[in-house]
Amino acid sequence: MPAAFIAFRPAHADIPPEVNIDTVVADVSDDGVSAPTADVPGLVAVVDRAREEGIKLSVVVLKDNPGRDSQLRDIATEVGKHEGGTVLVLSPNWVGTYSDALSRVSVEDAQDKAYTGNAVDSANQFLDEVVRPEAPYGLITVGLVVIVGGAAAATWFVRSRRIESGRES
Repeated sequence: MPAAFIAFRPAHADIPPEVNIDTVVADVSDDGVSAPTADVPGLVAVVDRAREEGIKLSVVVLKDNPGRDSQLRDIATEVGKHEGGTVLVLSPNWVGTYSDALSRVSVEDAQDKAYTGNAVDSANQFLDEVVRPEAPYGLITVGLVVIVGGAAAATWFVRSRRIESGRES
């Protein structure tokens, strides 16, 4: 097959060999969490809080970093295919996400704020960012249009008055 055709094939998920997706999915389906035992109670509380906010959140915590940070997103995507909702995957130094309910922009913005090194704190920060209300950009735009339009009308009015007063002299 020509190399040009190979370049356009979608990449397969790159799951680290030490991660068994079937085991992770089975663990997540129970309480929304697949993590070391010490982190489970705190993470279950975050998952429950997310549910109260109307978000189906699953959290996966790896004990070690995989070979590449992109593998966390692949893990999140695979778990998301099975569980749906939003998936947060944490390792000691990296974060990966997937969501079929939230915009990629919102999820990645929240992901950027979830680097704490503590799984429960990271999950809480992620959720806080996801549920934070966004600025009312529609109202801001309308307000700016009204202000600019008003300034243009006022300028036109003042200029037309000056022109008329110049004719009268």
